[in-house]
Amino acid sequence: MVSKLLGGRYTVQDKIGSGGMATVYRGLDEVLGRTVAIKTMLPQYATDPSFAARFKQEAQAAAALQSPYIVSVYDWGKDEDTYYIVMEYLRGTDLKSGLRKHGALDSKKVAQIGSQIAQALSVAHKHDIIHRDIKPQNIMVQPDGNIKVMDFGIARAKNSHLTQDNSVLGTAHYVSPEQTQGKDLGPTTDIYSLGVVMYEAAAGKVPFEGDDAISVALKQVNELPVPPSEINPNVDPALEAIILKCMEKNPANRFQSANELYRVLRDYLSGRITAIPYTPKANTVPDIPNISNIDAGGDSITTTRPYTRPRAYDSSTGQYSVVSAREQAKQIEYGRKRHKIRNAILGLLASAAVIAAAVFFVTTVLNDGVKNYAVPNYIDLPESEALALLEADEHFEQGEVKQSFSETVEEGRVMEQTPAPNRQFPEGTTIDLVVSKGPTPAETVYAPNLTDKTASEVDEILRDLKLIGRAADKVYSDLPAGHVAEQEPAPGTEMKAGETVVYHMSKGTEKITVPNVINDTEESARETLTDDGFKVTVNYSSSNDYYAGRVISCYPGVGEAVDRGASITITVSTGPETASIPNVVGSSYESGVAALNNAGFYVDIEYAENDAAVGTIISQSPTGSATMGTTVTITVSTGPAIPEPTTPDTPADGGGEGGA
Repeated sequence: MVSKLLGGRYTVQDKIGSGGMATVYRGLDEVLGRTVAIKTMLPQYATDPSFAARFKQEAQAAAALQSPYIVSVYDWGKDEDTYYIVMEYLRGTDLKSGLRKHGALDSKKVAQIGSQIAQALSVAHKHDIIHRDIKPQNIMVQPDGNIKVMDFGIARAKNSHLTQDNSVLGTAHYVSPEQTQGKDLGPTTDIYSLGVVMYEAAAGKVPFEGDDAISVALKQVNELPVPPSEINPNVDPALEAIILKCMEKNPANRFQSANELYRVLRDYLSGRITAIPYTPKANTVPDIPNISNIDAGGDSITTTRPYTRPRAYDSSTGQYSVVSAREQAKQIEYGRKRHKIRNAILGLLASAAVIAAAVFFVTTVLNDGVKNYAVPNYIDLPESEALALLEADEHFEQGEVKQSFSETVEEGRVMEQTPAPNRQFPEGTTIDLVVSKGPTPAETVYAPNLTDKTASEVDEILRDLKLIGRAADKVYSDLPAGHVAEQEPAPGTEMKAGETVVYHMSKGTEKITVPNVINDTEESARETLTDDGFKVTVNYSSSNDYYAGRVISCYPGVGEAVDRGASITITVSTGPETASIPNVVGSSYESGVAALNNAGFYVDIEYAENDAAVGTIISQSPTGSATMGTTVTITVSTGPAIPEPTTPDTPADGGGEGGA
């Protein structure tokens, strides 16, 4: 797997982790030039068709989860037989390793971590995604102290039953009672697991231990946790109450939403925490799991209801045990003693009540008859409903109503109130409300100019502007390969934070072959070269071989591979060149012909008798100037004319031979 390129984009590098279902590698996004984490599914899952369908659905769901406290999923896909998820590469350490190294954390730090996890879960639950594997191993603590929840990529949609990629024992320490019993799951199962995580962070150890997953799972169902303050006395009682409410056995007794838990932790961190009701049901005996039906993945334990003898809760061990007949008798006697003690305590309480009544009477008189009343809870109510209730309230008055943005409270609902709910305040006190305006509106930004920027520069620029970048197909351009050549929208376009800028990286200049335009007309050659993406430069020169207006040559030459967009120089013929005809009259035949040829003219020879010496050029035509290549006719002397031989005069009388 190492050094393999997935999806033609992600280079797989060194292995950084593994689980029962996947292996995680550090990798490089070759397009954006950034380090990523690549989770590849093990072969036995990748070849399962039903898994492939779930994988696609879950990867898409995970990619839709946008939160500063959830690890970002950038991409997913299949390469040959390998399914992979590309995620944000996180630097830091997981919470489990941190707890092993540093031990229990300060209560405020525990609440801060719990608050951030709750916000992450709130986002997931709004998408109907139940994580089902919240544990410190899946919580990454970053160098700045903030956390990111991991492994939403394999979290199941509600009531799915995909086996998890973790150790069975590791999961059993954090699994909810209903999860071990194979019941339908809702958001409260993640809240239970988060409660266990906060318990471990506060106490320095998990609430239930055992030699195997089965024994730990049984304790999750049967036993009540020892309060973390008994392990670590520094645990804040208010935080302890929050943790134990998260870990109620009955899901109905827990916080009912991650957002509700977040608000409580927020109030705790700001010092506005109210009492958190927590009443252990010590005498309630839950269903006993049928051990034979425990799923090997630790994900499902079915239950039966066997015959049960009386059971007692041992606070020293945190366990329920079967009670023998002798023990029952002891308990009855012990109950009688408790009854006497109870009566004595009730007597003391009655006395205290009388004293309290007296104090109340005195304080009422001293306060001119003004009574204190518990402030109603308007948090999370619609504004109209809260104001209507305030108007109808006989004890409190409506105060100032402000509005503020909230990423977690729905628009139009009360997000804060002063005084806080359930506190005692005098009649007539005004109650101020803060109503949510919904999420903070996206900031207006302007598309930056990404031209000629590298992938890492693009990433930084867009991150600073809170824009999302998406690399599209690469294009050829004059810019160096790996630099942005094109973008949409254009620079300066008004955008909203969170919107996407699409950009195309340069592949560099395309190499193409120079076409053959020799002997084409100038117009035709220009059109051919321009259509191929070349720039055209034209020179002109005379030519004895090409008609005027025809291409004589080009540079770079025909057939050469050059950059698309390069300049091609063509030379166009102006026709044959004109030159002066040498005057060779009087020259010898040999020297005259040589002079004319050297000047670029052809020679045609004629002969004539002349008094000039034999071989002397006695005339030429044409003379002056002519187009090079013109034929010049020269006349060469053959010497003087030979006279006709003379004969003797014949006598007039016609005498002749034989006459006498």
